Parts: sequence; C-alpha cells; structure tokens
Amino acid sequence: MNEAIPVSRVTDHGTAKLMPDVDRERAWLLTVDGAPQSYVDLDEPAHLEFEYTRRLGHVLDTVAEPGRPLDVLHLGGGAFTLPRYVAATRPGSRQDVVEADRGLLDLVAEHLPLPPGAGVTPHGADARAWLEAAPADSADVLVADVFGGSRVPAHLTSVGYVREAARVLRADGVYVANLADGAPFGFLRGQLAGFALFFEELALIAEPGVLRGRRFGNAVLVAAHRPLDTAALARRTAADAFPARVEHGPALREFTGDARPVRDEEAVPSPEPPAGAFGIG
Repeated sequence: MNEAIPVSRVTDHGTAKLMPDVDRERAWLLTVDGAPQSYVDLDEPAHLEFEYTRRLGHVLDTVAEPGRPLDVLHLGGGAFTLPRYVAATRPGSRQDVVEADRGLLDLVAEHLPLPPGAGVTPHGADARAWLEAAPADSADVLVADVFGGSRVPAHLTSVGYVREAARVLRADGVYVANLADGAPFGFLRGQLAGFALFFEELALIAEPGVLRGRRFGNAVLVAAHRPLDTAALARRTAADAFPARVEHGPALREFTGDARPVRDEEAVPSPEPPAGAFGIG
C-alpha cells in the first residue's frame, strides 16, 4: 500500500496543509497557515481528536435523542469533521456546510472525500451572507466554527449576526460555537451578553484553567430557547482526557457581569492568541 504523504496548497485564505497521522491509517490533520483547523479519520468519522471538537460533539449528542436525524447548518467547514460526525451518529441528517475558502473546499473534496449518501452539501460562501439569505426556522442546530487564521471574524461577533442565527433556528433549535479568549474575557463576555438578548438559555464549556484566567483557550458557547441538558453535558465533558466545566445559570450571569452586547459598527475579531497557543511545530 502507498504511504500517505503530506499535501500543501495555497488556497483563497492561506496555505493549507494535510498531514497524515502516523498512528491512524487514514487520519489527517488540516492546518491553515500553521494553525490546526481539523482532524479527520476517514475510517472512523465518529473519532473526534481535538478537545474543543469533542465538546461540540457532546452538544450534538445531547440536543436530541440518540440517532435522530437533524437539519444542521455548519458555518465554517475545515475538513468537515463535525458534518462527518453527525452523518455517522445521526444517519439521514441533512447538513449544509458554509466555507468561504473555495480552494479549501476543493482540497478537501479531492483528498478527503465525503462518503456517498452522507447528506452533506458544501457551499462556497461567506458565513454571514449565507445566514442572512437562509430561510427562517430551517435548522435544528447551527454550528459555528469560523476562524480567519486564529481569530473569529468581526462580522460573526455582533448582535446583527446573533439575530440572524436566532431567526434561522427552529423554536427548539440549538446554537453552538467554538470561540477563543483569555482573561479578562472581554470578547467572551460580550458574546454572552449578545446571545442573552435573543436566547433564554446559555451555557459555556471550557477547561477550568481557561475559565480561571490562567491561560488563553477555546470555549464552547451553547444557546437555546429551551432548557439545555447541562447535567449530561457536564458528565460527558468531565470524563474527557482534558476535563472541562459547564457554566450556566447564575454562575454564567456572574461571569458575563456588566458586559454589553457588540453592535455591528463596533465589532472586532476575537483576540489574537498568544504565540504558540494553537500552533504546531
């Protein structure tokens, strides 16, 4: 059998590299400009390697009874890790994946093709523009994992964006996003304040060290109009190799404090990570 070799290509938004995992036969790491973006095991699509991806997976597992097909809108494609996961764990789901980097879509389609009948439709488009054109009440879950390099773009951080996300989700739908911040959490607190305008229930999943301000890291934001199964989420995230905590209710309101929602005209990208926070050698 031919040994897998790395692939490097300049795409619309940077230099994308696909690197084979020496320990797993058909597994690949995608980086863009050196920042890890996705990990995919073509033989085991339910395997989630990155900790933040596992936390997103825990949310997807608990939004509905196991195996129930869902209509899922993914903003940010990468190598389609989570769309593959949903297709494997919830067969029959209908999924749209919006990725602004068309060159990256071509690279992934060529080297990491989706299995036939996966029910996943890719779209080369800006996430906010696609969201604004999407039908109301059309998604059970909206997954946002959009990074320009290592930062969430400004136009995906404002109240206008949150309003569109709330419009597209069904009444019992769930929004889940991968974000990143560090103390004093100005970005994260502003995001929570904005989502509180449109969603009754909020939760935040992150490692205790991140929540205590000891280091910069990922935080998964969850929003819904209905009660979230925070007990199930807490059990699953606590059992991970790198345990995380689920903040909600009064503790999360205290964390948000007096932060103000972010208007479109004042929106800025998420903070630049410290050197080495997410990069690889």
